[in-house]
Amino acid sequence: MSDTKLPKALSAPRTRALALCGVLVAALFGVAAFVPLPYTLTWPGLTADTLGSYQDRPVLTITGAPLRTTEGELRMVTISATNPGQKTRFWRALQAWFDPKEAVRPTDTVYPQGNPAKAEEVTAQQMAESQDSATEAALSYLHLSPDQVKVKVDLGDVGGPSAGQMLALGIVDKLAGDGKGGDLTGGLKVAGTGTIEKDGTVGPVGGVPLKTQAAARDGATVFLLPKEECADAKVNTPKTLRLVPVGTLAESVSALEALRSGGSVPSC
Repeated sequence: MSDTKLPKALSAPRTRALALCGVLVAALFGVAAFVPLPYTLTWPGLTADTLGSYQDRPVLTITGAPLRTTEGELRMVTISATNPGQKTRFWRALQAWFDPKEAVRPTDTVYPQGNPAKAEEVTAQQMAESQDSATEAALSYLHLSPDQVKVKVDLGDVGGPSAGQMLALGIVDKLAGDGKGGDLTGGLKVAGTGTIEKDGTVGPVGGVPLKTQAAARDGATVFLLPKEECADAKVNTPKTLRLVPVGTLAESVSALEALRSGGSVPSC
């Protein structure tokens, strides 16, 4: 192309339109980089051994029945999140999207109505209900009366319903172990998640890919999870962690027994 034809090419309508589109796209990306988005970042949170202590206080205090000295661990796991007032920018959200150790979630699914006080109230209520269900499920499994045996749970300000399964297993282990003088865990570091109903049903909770990372980080080698979440749990699963899907408290106890004895253990 000669020098005389170049100005005409640059002034052609199509060229001007493309140039204008490029400017607009660049402007949109520029604005997006600074405009806060309605998303919250989440990552692997703390874990706590339901057979031990959390913040220097025992997680489970049981009265009305003799207790066992236990070995091994039964860890509940959590997810951490950015504060609702913390602004998530486009590039930070994009970075988290491609980071296996983080996840991006709509803020209103983490903090109802964007209100941290409301969210805290909701998760505290969920935890209280989870503790009651875990206690009733465990005592029912052991054929013990809640009128004689009392259970107090102390997990500080940890909220939500996802510790239910591990709390129930902790109660069973402290009161009866494997029923043969041994521990449910067989001395292993076991972690897990899942809601629990009073009839012992274990239900899904979400966030499993981050929770498995928290479990492995804190030394767990076995992870109990609701059957419905097997597919999610396979995402970025640490190689050191064995996934064991269950549907009820009885199935959880049976799976742990199979682990101890070398029997057939369910897997994802």
